[in-house]
Amino acid sequence: MTIAADSTTASAHKLKRELKAAEARKRTMALLLVAPLAIFLLLIFVVPIGALLTRAVQNPEIATALPHTVDALRGWDRKSPPGDAAYAALAADLTANQEGEVLGALARRLNTEIPGYRSLAAKTARAMPLNDDAGHALPPAQIRAKLVELDSRWGDVAYWQAIAKNGSAYSPFYLLASLDHRQDAFGHIAPSDPDQQIYLTVFSRTFAISAAVTVFCLLLGYPLAYWISTLDERRANLVMILVLIPFWTSILVRVAAWIVILQSEGLVNKALIGSGLIHDPLALLFNRVGVYISMTHILLPFMILPLYSVMKSIPSSYQRAAVSLGSHPFAAFWRVYVPQTYPGIGAGALLVFILAIGYYITPALLGGPNDQMVSYYVAYFTNVTINWGMACALGGLLLAATLVLYVVYGRFTRSSLSLG
Repeated sequence: MTIAADSTTASAHKLKRELKAAEARKRTMALLLVAPLAIFLLLIFVVPIGALLTRAVQNPEIATALPHTVDALRGWDRKSPPGDAAYAALAADLTANQEGEVLGALARRLNTEIPGYRSLAAKTARAMPLNDDAGHALPPAQIRAKLVELDSRWGDVAYWQAIAKNGSAYSPFYLLASLDHRQDAFGHIAPSDPDQQIYLTVFSRTFAISAAVTVFCLLLGYPLAYWISTLDERRANLVMILVLIPFWTSILVRVAAWIVILQSEGLVNKALIGSGLIHDPLALLFNRVGVYISMTHILLPFMILPLYSVMKSIPSSYQRAAVSLGSHPFAAFWRVYVPQTYPGIGAGALLVFILAIGYYITPALLGGPNDQMVSYYVAYFTNVTINWGMACALGGLLLAATLVLYVVYGRFTRSSLSLG
């Protein structure tokens, strides 16, 4: 009996080991199948985005071009003009970078701090090196006098403060500028000048337009998805094809079509004037109305598809049971049917909102100056001013807002499931 029991136990252990080995082989095979896609996404998607986001906090221009000056300004109180050693270090750094991209990048970066700093840096670099008549280097005290004589702005503390506070290779300068804030002369965070505060308005405009488009898509998409869910399979497939036809059309083609339709001599105004409802053409183009109409039309399928997938799985018997128990049809629809579509509403609203906050072409072509969204300024800093730091900062904040929405939606859905 003991021998038989030991044999059974050994067989059980052997079976467990074989099962574990089989599961390990399955997991390994699954990882090997997923590995090419994971590596592709890592190299093509994650790494480039991470590299771009680091540009939002990189501030290497001053630290690269003026290393000795930055070292000389360490410990400076930033209240009175710096010592002679700082002037000598500035002259040495500008002498080493009289030409080339380093000086140009330095001048552009300092010009964002104080307008006119570009010309000051170029003028001073052209005057380098500062030597005596015999060609020997001047002592620091004379270098200081020469620089102030060359341009009196070198005696102004503000120009030295701009160098001192940006001496690190990493800085929150672009992120703060994207939020209409800045670092003062002592490195403290303070609001930007009122005439430079535009980005918080742009972000609020972006979220307001996206929220309005999401609401419009929900108001139009919900009854349409409900109607499609009540059709038989053949008719539902036909209607879904009609819904998806605009989805398969290029955005530029759809925007161009809306320009033709909404212009003063377009189909909409001609139809309204012909019907006698209006006498003068309505302003439907190059304003917020045109942006709302076009974005709602483009994003409507993204709302309908999640709603339809959820509604199709809801048995119609639930509403009939509520009505048979004495409930009003509308009350049965509102209290029985609608709560079951919350996952579809949440998924569709999240999808539409996230896609809307990144729109660029539609507001740029159909909107006016006060209808441009964050993506417009990202493209502006990327293509026009070549300011990658500012472009990456705005894009990073937009990405952060998207991730926050994902987290909020995830928590909302988990709490709904736990309550259910």
